[in-house]
Amino acid sequence: MSEIRVGEYRVPKGLLYTDKHHWVKVEGDRARIGITDYAQRKLKDVVYIELPSVDDELVRGESYGVVESIKAAEDLYAPLSGRVIEVNEEVISNTSLINEDPYGRGWLLVVEIAKPEEVDELLRPEEYAELLKREAK
Repeated sequence: MSEIRVGEYRVPKGLLYTDKHHWVKVEGDRARIGITDYAQRKLKDVVYIELPSVDDELVRGESYGVVESIKAAEDLYAPLSGRVIEVNEEVISNTSLINEDPYGRGWLLVVEIAKPEEVDELLRPEEYAELLKREAK
């Protein structure tokens, strides 16, 4: 997958993004969700993550979990509304995957998209890269 580089941060082109530093990969009527390279680098070493359960309902913009690092604890905000259909159990028991491979094995959830129109409101890779450039100043 090709990517945009913003300094040390990677922004893969095949994904969509939020201003809260989540990435979304739309797979039909489902969306795989994780936190971006920028987010994991700002957090530093992730030591704990709290995620919702399968069948929980997410509401776009509302908190659905917490990620904690040696540096800080941050709420996770839903990029889309939908029902959780899969939780990455591996990342719960091995939180270092978030730091090592945020766009691969470090994914967090898969949701069944409830409101497809919300996908159109996510940031394209180029828009997210611009956001990172502004935040890096």
